[in-house]
Amino acid sequence: MNPQISTITAILEPDVDGTLHLPLPAEMRSSKVKVTATLESVGAPVVATDSEIKKRLEALDQLRKLNPFREIADPVAWQREIRKDRPLPGRE
Repeated sequence: MNPQISTITAILEPDVDGTLHLPLPAEMRSSKVKVTATLESVGAPVVATDSEIKKRLEALDQLRKLNPFREIADPVAWQREIRKDRPLPGRE
C-alpha cells in the first residue's frame, strides 16, 4: 500500500476548549492519518471589549425572556429523540 501524502497549510481558530479542527481531503477521510503540526501564533489574542460583553449579555437576557425551550417537558427524552433524527458521521 502506497501512502498518500498531502500538505495542508491553514490558519485555524481554536474552539473554546482549545481544540483545532482540520478539514481533510475526501480521499483521506476513510483511513488513519498521521499529522505533523507546527503551531505558530498569528496575531494578538481576541479579547471582547466591555461594549461587546454588554451586547452579549443583553442578547442572552432577551433569549432567556423568549424561553425558546418552554415546550420541552422532559429535556432528557427530547435530547434522546433529537439524537435519533440525525445519522452519526461515517455511519450512514
